[in-house]
Amino acid sequence: MYVLPIGSGKGGVGKSVIAANLAIVLAEAGNSVVLADLDLGGSNLHTILGMRSLNRGIGIFLSDKKVKFNDIIVQTNYKGLKLIPGDAEIPEIADLKSYQMKKLVRNLLSLECDYLILDLGAGTHKNAMDFFLLSGGGIIVTNPSLTAILNAYLFLKNAVFRLMGVAFKKQSPAYNYMASLKKEGSLIQRVYIPQILNRIKNDDSDSYNSFLELAENFHPSIILNMIDDPKDAERVDKLKRSAREYLDIELDHLGIIYRDDLQDIALNSRLPIVHYKPNSVMSMAVYRIADKIMQRQAPGAGGFEIGNLEEGYEQAEMEAETDFQVKLRNLEELLHFGTLTTGDLIEIIRSQYFEINHLKKENQLLKTKLAKFADNGF
Repeated sequence: MYVLPIGSGKGGVGKSVIAANLAIVLAEAGNSVVLADLDLGGSNLHTILGMRSLNRGIGIFLSDKKVKFNDIIVQTNYKGLKLIPGDAEIPEIADLKSYQMKKLVRNLLSLECDYLILDLGAGTHKNAMDFFLLSGGGIIVTNPSLTAILNAYLFLKNAVFRLMGVAFKKQSPAYNYMASLKKEGSLIQRVYIPQILNRIKNDDSDSYNSFLELAENFHPSIILNMIDDPKDAERVDKLKRSAREYLDIELDHLGIIYRDDLQDIALNSRLPIVHYKPNSVMSMAVYRIADKIMQRQAPGAGGFEIGNLEEGYEQAEMEAETDFQVKLRNLEELLHFGTLTTGDLIEIIRSQYFEINHLKKENQLLKTKLAKFADNGF
């Protein structure tokens, strides 16, 4: 079984939509797939799959001892795909206790399937980090906005810190050093991971080697969603360089997905876009990403292979150019055949203009914050 946790540094980047459509495509390829809704504070995967509200989910399983794990696993309308619903209505279910976490993880990893896809809650809370680290090949979804890219970086940083928390035994020199850094909240944000590791390597070689053993299998990937222009794909290059320089992580690139207006129509129709419009720009991108995932996991490999990272980024840039041309052709055809009126086209341009203005304001706000930090000597 290959475990594919899918997380994001912030909400609203399309993580759950990608998780659901990716699960369907992997199942269509003849794999047995289980999709688990671990966004326990805001479970909505069932709606993306076109299913009505379900009576039982993870919350019921964890709060009622009479409910067995198999009781909450449901067959979807898609052959080979099963769903484990979350539970947003159970009080405090988003904040799992340690024993609940262990119980849930034990049952998840005992499943028999080819792919176990975990749709995680957005953000960097402890539960999300622990679920993400159930596999070395977790996927981070982001969009090109500056805040989303920054949050993706913080997601990776917190994942590395969580790995350290697992590797360093209590009261070891490495553990005590990290505890001292955490007391100075601003200090731990300024210290780079390679600096921390160099210090630990000199002071506590056992902890250093334990961390290296865990980090050796940590090869996260990224999906850049909701892009509007091929140049947006370049944003991931900066994230890649930052991850390498400041976190000592080689971040792989699974691909890009253009913003697709058909996705909203598909969602309102309670249909995943890969079924609503298989030839749409977004659907083709999802099929392409699924193909990459299947190619990377040779039988018996037991996990992700890093492959040629540089080649992955070059390929993503080429795909961005290709999909942009396809998107333009689709607009031209819709306009030519009268499906898309001139008014619709104007509305699309207006929405893009609104998005650009929003990003400008967002950028200005961040510049102001950075200026304040600089004035305060940070």
